[in-house]
Amino acid sequence: MSNLLSSPEGILRVFLEFLSVEKGLSSNTIRAYSHDLNKFFLFFQKEKITWNKVDENDLIKFIHQQSRAGLSSRSLARLISSLKAFFRFLILDGVIKKDPAANLSSPKIWFKLPKFLKIKEVERLLNQPGDEDIRGIRDKAMLELLYATGLRVSELVKLKLKDLNLDDSFLICRGKGGKERVVPMGNSASSAIKTYLKEARRQYVKKQNDFVFLTLRGGCFTRQGFWKLLKGYALKAGLDKKISPHMLRHSFATHMLERGADLRSIQLMLGHSQITTTQIYTQVSRKRLCQVYNKYHPRA
Repeated sequence: MSNLLSSPEGILRVFLEFLSVEKGLSSNTIRAYSHDLNKFFLFFQKEKITWNKVDENDLIKFIHQQSRAGLSSRSLARLISSLKAFFRFLILDGVIKKDPAANLSSPKIWFKLPKFLKIKEVERLLNQPGDEDIRGIRDKAMLELLYATGLRVSELVKLKLKDLNLDDSFLICRGKGGKERVVPMGNSASSAIKTYLKEARRQYVKKQNDFVFLTLRGGCFTRQGFWKLLKGYALKAGLDKKISPHMLRHSFATHMLERGADLRSIQLMLGHSQITTTQIYTQVSRKRLCQVYNKYHPRA
């Protein structure tokens, strides 16, 4: 084993480079793997067990310790996924001969139904930014686009001018793992962006910058910066829900499904790699149907 692969720091660096270059995973996903594996290395350092000598029982002990520490079933599932990927990589690179994570199974995850806004609540939110100053014009365009497309907030803030096709009202989105998808944006969002580009964006430009949405300093928004902006408008709209950018993504998908869009089309627009991820919205729609039935059927 080379010196680089013999230390936790070295093998982790090589593994994360593998995930980035060979697998094309997003920076957020790679950070999650790094976080999980650092906990793995720390645990076995305290146990005085060499990380590349652990067996299945050692891993089970580690997972149970994480569970007792309060890790949720979803986080445990991700942790086990990280361990499986890591040990598969070690086998592939010839660092170890037997995979101790091969038989690990993920805990059953009880998915919570995604929270979403009603159409009237979305309308109240979108009506909050004013058109009397450049900030309101910019924020209106951002909110309209997020709801119109179901983009992730990371995709919204990283959107570039070359990604927009305003004549035909669609955009090219570069999502998780660098995968591209075409997403329609509709007339309302397209119109709001045209107004922003014509009347406001140039006043935000401090230096050459290709990002569509710019901060007062002329730079790209952070996810936290947009979240703070969104929460401010939700408060003004009188929405008492704990709102997040992802709630607008859920609202987009739920409203599309309720109005007759097929699941495959929604999957493509959201950029889900598997249809099973998108199917969670059918449960939301089913729940909504039951509520309507119970409210209006005379013998419900």
